[in-house]
Amino acid sequence: MSLTGGNRNDVTQLMPLLEAVPPVRGRVGRPRRRPGRLLADRGYDHDKYRRLVWAKGIKPVIARRGTPHGSGLGVHRYVVERTIGLLHWFRRLRIRWEIRDDIHEAFLTLAAAIICWRRLVR
Repeated sequence: MSLTGGNRNDVTQLMPLLEAVPPVRGRVGRPRRRPGRLLADRGYDHDKYRRLVWAKGIKPVIARRGTPHGSGLGVHRYVVERTIGLLHWFRRLRIRWEIRDDIHEAFLTLAAAIICWRRLVR
């Protein structure tokens, strides 16, 4: 997760978020340092960002603007929307009341840890 100012476009954090992906461990050999594909909605449809993602060695799967729906990306996008819904279980995170960003980021991290723990216990 990354925290930005209010009313900022999400695409400004695309590259810092991709650079912050930790190594994926579990298989024998060198751990992977980046994902294989990037799934995104129409808000990220710009050739500049497609080129930046390709330059990192990641295949961009981004919906095109002006094309009809039905590409199938909504199935994968649902996971992101569901995660945001899970974060809204914590009322303090629905609206940012804290003035200091480090406190709000700490609450985000704590909520994410609680959500992961609840999923692992099941």
